[in-house]
Amino acid sequence: MARLLLLTDAPGASVEVLPALGLLSHRVRILAPQPSAMVDPPECDLVLLDARRDLVGARGLSRVLRTTGQTVPVIAIFTEGGLAALTGEWQVDDVILDSAGPAEVEARLRYAVSRSPEEEPDEGPAHITAGGLVIDEEGYAARIHGHLLDLTYKEFELLKHLAAHQGRVFTRAQLLQEVWGYDYFGGTRTVDVHIRRLRAKLGPEHESLIGTIRNVGYRFVGSSGAHETEDSLVD
Repeated sequence: MARLLLLTDAPGASVEVLPALGLLSHRVRILAPQPSAMVDPPECDLVLLDARRDLVGARGLSRVLRTTGQTVPVIAIFTEGGLAALTGEWQVDDVILDSAGPAEVEARLRYAVSRSPEEEPDEGPAHITAGGLVIDEEGYAARIHGHLLDLTYKEFELLKHLAAHQGRVFTRAQLLQEVWGYDYFGGTRTVDVHIRRLRAKLGPEHESLIGTIRNVGYRFVGSSGAHETEDSLVD
């Protein structure tokens, strides 16, 4: 059951405008076809615009609906003779004759609502924050306590991958596959080299954010703590 907003100045019920609605179970709310009515409109799944009589006014209102930011589908209701006035100036998603039967009306309503784009939640900026480290994924920038780190692309990707999975231990082989890619043929020593460079750029105070599990691999620990020397890690 859809929530329909009918814009009409017809004095009767919605069935006067589109008789088939009387045989369907949709909820219909009626508002006068005035631009002021659309300043704070009620929530709805679809707007029905009565264009049976005042074609010029209905066409103008269809434009107003788009300028107010309405994203729900708009269907104009025409008489058969009124279809001659339909041009590209009408800002509507579909049209329907006032004489249409319930099966056609239901199909058009269902199709219009199903095509309506769903609003996506605003997830905000793509940032990873952990242990004083802030990674801006979109801007390819990493800062430690406000200080911008000068990282190469692979250093950034490696740091981002570790920080995004804080506490998880990765073997060198896993990091090669997940950061460098399955088509990379270099040895696992590449990971050790990049970890060493990352720790150097993090500085003495923060280098231990990247922890080491002897003979296993690395993890992002999220807080400064002791780590083993790089020389002791090489298998």
